[in-house]
Amino acid sequence: MSLKDEPYHVTLEVVNRKCKGLRMLEGLGVKQCTLTDIRSSPKGLTRHLIKIPPDQINKVPQEPFSRILSGGEAWFDSDGCEVCNTILSNGSFLVSARHMVDYTIVYNFVVPSHDAFRNIVSTLEAHRLTPEILEVVKFQPRGNILTEKQERVLWLALKLGFFEYPRRINSIELSHKLGIVPSTLSEMTRRGILRLLKHYLEG
Repeated sequence: MSLKDEPYHVTLEVVNRKCKGLRMLEGLGVKQCTLTDIRSSPKGLTRHLIKIPPDQINKVPQEPFSRILSGGEAWFDSDGCEVCNTILSNGSFLVSARHMVDYTIVYNFVVPSHDAFRNIVSTLEAHRLTPEILEVVKFQPRGNILTEKQERVLWLALKLGFFEYPRRINSIELSHKLGIVPSTLSEMTRRGILRLLKHYLEG
């Protein structure tokens, strides 16, 4: 994704019976979880970050999870499923994936363009999955306080959890996703936030 893309925030509901994470957690007796990140690993696998309810985290063994974090989050690697791999292969970024009931999952992700969104939907349909499109929101610059680039960077940073505590993505990861160097990201976010503060506090 670059600063010239026209990103969309997409919400899809999919019955994903091939989700390896859900099948594994079901075998452990974990009934609810949230997928908060997916990324490609150096070994060619798909790395998943899953958030598990605190009252069920004791059911999760160290294996096959590579790392269990505080707050009920745990990383595990697999060769992925059609949904996660399709999202990653289209230059998109997962915001969250919430397990609803059985194998129904609601996926929230950011795509770089409408073409990427349509390609994801058509690929999932080709895999005989039936994605239900719940919401598609295009980034719309307002242009009254920030420059369009500042708005785009701050919009994506907000969607990807850069401003959450603890952060879901750090400045190096975010700058890599945007195709810019960390110093440029830092300057753009600081200038953008300064403009917003001046408008809000001094306007």
